[in-house]
Amino acid sequence: MSKRLYRSNSNVMLTGVLGGVAEYFHVDPTLVRLAYVVLWVFTAGFPLFLLYILAAIIIPKSDVYSG
Repeated sequence: MSKRLYRSNSNVMLTGVLGGVAEYFHVDPTLVRLAYVVLWVFTAGFPLFLLYILAAIIIPKSDVYSG
């Protein structure tokens, strides 16, 4: 079985993108969200916002609830 990136059904704040990334890399979703916010604050936040929106559109929603 190959490893695939999905938006999370259980670790959702807005769309589940960062929760899905955390599940993919087997790390705590809070750490991924914190890293995203730190990057948002210390860089130009608009490109990260666009990347998040694109990821929410492109990455499919998981059909399995892993909570």
